[in-house]
Amino acid sequence: MQEKQTKNNRPIGIFDSGFGGLTVMSAISKLMPKENLIYFGDTAHVPYGSKSKKIVTEFATKISKFLVKNNVKMIVIACNTASAFSLDALKKIIKVPIIGVIKAGSIMAAQNTKNKKIAVIGTEGTIKSSAYEKEIKKYDNKIRCYSKACPLFVPLVEEGWNNGKITEDIINIYLKDLVNKKIDTIILGCTHYPLLKSTIKKVIGNKINIIDSANAVALAVKNLLVEKDLLKGDGKATYKFYVSDGPEKFKNIGNKFLGKKILTVNKVEID
Repeated sequence: MQEKQTKNNRPIGIFDSGFGGLTVMSAISKLMPKENLIYFGDTAHVPYGSKSKKIVTEFATKISKFLVKNNVKMIVIACNTASAFSLDALKKIIKVPIIGVIKAGSIMAAQNTKNKKIAVIGTEGTIKSSAYEKEIKKYDNKIRCYSKACPLFVPLVEEGWNNGKITEDIINIYLKDLVNKKIDTIILGCTHYPLLKSTIKKVIGNKINIIDSANAVALAVKNLLVEKDLLKGDGKATYKFYVSDGPEKFKNIGNKFLGKKILTVNKVEID
């Protein structure tokens, strides 16, 4: 019993190219408040969205090995680009359960659409990979998917411009063509985008479902832990934060994404 308890007390590892994955960490912490969590933000190499599959997979592999050395019981790739590019490769070399953000969000969107018209917005890398479309088609091949890269959304969020006239105008420029396609569901295919959710809703209206995959991923994480008999029992949760660069900036900006104060951030070398 003691051995099982110790095994279950191991943390969940979460990583992203920067801050955005903290929205996933927030959702996991709300759903499973007793779980210990370790977060790694690869701030030295952000953003991943414009980088090649080879380079992103190299970064993701090094980070995953770092998390395994920190005795995690599972890994969550809280980055859409890394999920699209690296999940299959990581599953072959990482010995703990590992999941990405794309499958859970795709299934939720497919279950929500009524007219079978779904839009996906994300970084250039995520959109070019067609990863969401492939997952959605596995669920229902009659669904029509429309995709749009929105590269300015990430800097808007990181500058704290989550609302206001300029932000609304930029959102409208990116999304007006998708709205004209009569979509009824839109997937926020980047973990930064939930911070723009209220402004996106204001621009596109209340009739379109907005899928924030962070909540879907948190549920998928819980289901996997239950399946593997790895849920933590009692005790207070501990949170640890690591970055590859700029710990002070991460601490200041990260508070907005996590929704709670980040006290300590450690810079580590993973190369």
